[in-house]
Amino acid sequence: MPSTPDYIRIAEDIVAAVKSKQLNPGEKLPSIAQLAADNAVGTTTIQMVYVRLEALRVIRRHQGKGVFVNDPRLWTREP
Repeated sequence: MPSTPDYIRIAEDIVAAVKSKQLNPGEKLPSIAQLAADNAVGTTTIQMVYVRLEALRVIRRHQGKGVFVNDPRLWTREP
């Protein structure tokens, strides 16, 4: 049985943290470099995490300010 790719696992962890209220709407997520270090993966993996979460509208990016959690009511679908 193949294991879940790191980028999907990390994205699911972030979604779970929002659902369990460990992360709140409007809260800033760590930088790509920090999240990569925290998860012992490369920065490309975290970029894939953020692309996936942005496509689902779980997060929003603000150029020069960071990445923020969106209100779950704005998510395009249940991740």
